Amino acid sequence: MHDKLTEIDIKKMKEEIDYRALQLRPKLLEEVKRTREYGDLSENAEYKEAKREKNRNESRIRYLKSMIETAIIVEVDAASDEIGLFDKVELFYEMNGMTKNIQIVTTLRQDAMKGLISGESPLGKALLGKKAGDRVLVEVAPDRSFYVQIKSVTKGEDDDELPINSF
Repeated sequence: MHDKLTEIDIKKMKEEIDYRALQLRPKLLEEVKRTREYGDLSENAEYKEAKREKNRNESRIRYLKSMIETAIIVEVDAASDEIGLFDKVELFYEMNGMTKNIQIVTTLRQDAMKGLISGESPLGKALLGKKAGDRVLVEVAPDRSFYVQIKSVTKGEDDDELPINSF
């Protein structure tokens, strides 16, 4: 799968890789070495946890490198009246009568609990390119869909302060 990411996403991933490889990895290796000295490894919970943390770090480094290698670099360049990446959108959900504010972001920065919605999600795909005042059908699955009305759009930009997701 090729994720659509911005130059800032790539920069943030490279920074995290550097941190994990150059700073965190030596500390985790030292912790594995230190806990190994506690004796019987079959009953050494500290050693097992240290190994787990070291492996989690290595897995995250591999994941980030893979994301960088397969990424499609996108520009933030929607028309001034259309919804694009990093725009803030006020939506009215017809099915429950609620109004919510969201921001369209890249998959690497999505956090639905904070209103950060991926442009590659069903809602994000349905909204990209639309305008304030449009009524949009969001298809979540073949048998599940809902309508939203776009109340307003505030143009945004790729914000270096938006963190990338961890796992």
